[in-house]
Amino acid sequence: MHDWKPSSWQKKTAAQQPLYDNHDEIGNVVDELSERPPLVTSWEVERLKSQLAIAASGKAFLLQGGDCSESFQACRADPIAKKLKVLLQMSLVLVYGMNKPVIRVGRIAGQYAKPRSSDNETRDGVTLPSYRGDCVNRIPFTTEDRKNRPELLLEAYSRSAQTLNYLRALAEGGFADIHHPENWELDFVTQSKKSQQYHQLVAGISDSLRFVETIGGVASGDLSRVDFYTSHEALLLPYEQALTRQSISGSGWYNLGTHYPWIGDRTRAIDGAHIEYFRGIENPIGLKVGPTASATELIDLIRILNPQRQAGRLTLICRFGAHRIKDCLPHLIEAVQKDHHPVLWSIDPMHGNTMTTDSGFKTRHFDQILSEVRDSFSIHQQQGSVVGGIHLELTGNDVTECIGGTGGLQSADLKRAYESTVDPRLNYEQAMEIAFLIAGQAREPN
Repeated sequence: MHDWKPSSWQKKTAAQQPLYDNHDEIGNVVDELSERPPLVTSWEVERLKSQLAIAASGKAFLLQGGDCSESFQACRADPIAKKLKVLLQMSLVLVYGMNKPVIRVGRIAGQYAKPRSSDNETRDGVTLPSYRGDCVNRIPFTTEDRKNRPELLLEAYSRSAQTLNYLRALAEGGFADIHHPENWELDFVTQSKKSQQYHQLVAGISDSLRFVETIGGVASGDLSRVDFYTSHEALLLPYEQALTRQSISGSGWYNLGTHYPWIGDRTRAIDGAHIEYFRGIENPIGLKVGPTASATELIDLIRILNPQRQAGRLTLICRFGAHRIKDCLPHLIEAVQKDHHPVLWSIDPMHGNTMTTDSGFKTRHFDQILSEVRDSFSIHQQQGSVVGGIHLELTGNDVTECIGGTGGLQSADLKRAYESTVDPRLNYEQAMEIAFLIAGQAREPN
């Protein structure tokens, strides 16, 4: 790929980029980031790619989840551990129910930027820049807070490094040991129905482990750790460029700010800067696919992003909405099958099901989320395809942001514990309900 370099995107139109007052300042920040150590390694990236190739064939499953938008304030031990606990519990349910390995990926350690429908926001006759995430500006609606600040990219790098360091310590240091699932408990949910169902499953697994280890005479040491990978929407291209490095072997360019970057539904223009950037990196990448995507456009994008038809390279993260999936998904699957592309199909049942209540809360109805999950599995089965993963916005905090679910949350409950600054997330019970749904579907006869 001799015509590509990390900065070649600058020749294209870049959507969703914040407007900075001082271009020299953003240039200085990019230069400084370029000198800082990478956050991940190319070996980790390649290991993930090989695992995603297995998921694309139906022999593993991708669980990707985390905050809609991370905050600098949440870069603390407790929130980070809670997110990992939920994903570990979900993955255990999926492993048991689907009888296949689960690839664990967090929307974490870099998910600090969000696309906006407008560069500006107006309140009471006052117009200020829109809040684009903690790596761009701040939430309060004041001139000082909403100023787009290049130096916040340096803070995003530092917070990402701290988060990733702690995640690695937890995943590698015994916290994830399946012999001690009590490490993954969340105090506020111990009496919930889904928690009780989970504990019954854990008890069965623990008995089986003890039996196997007793018969074999040795402990299953490899069960004391897990692979855990990071992902974020690679939205702010100057930041992504700064963390794009050539591998030590010199065999290609990698985004070493994350293992698994993805392209948003608003930035997938074929002739745009984001596609130009992504086509040159070696990472496995995700592509959000919404209801406006045509089969022709999708095939063109796939050919640009994965011309070598490399297994594990490209994940299609489908986000249609419960009311549109039956019209949108089948012909896209058919087009991809006809062109023989080895993609991993993942479900995003969150972004197509967003609504606003009469009281002004942005929310999602859990019944619609479940409906899109069920329909995705059904459609893929009918088309002779396979669902290889799911992409969720969730949190380990005891929030009330999505209505419905086993807990019976209503619109009136949203104000009780609505913490998200951008999009609503699933709480523990709702996330676990999805895990049990998928596990149950996998055990049903076709």
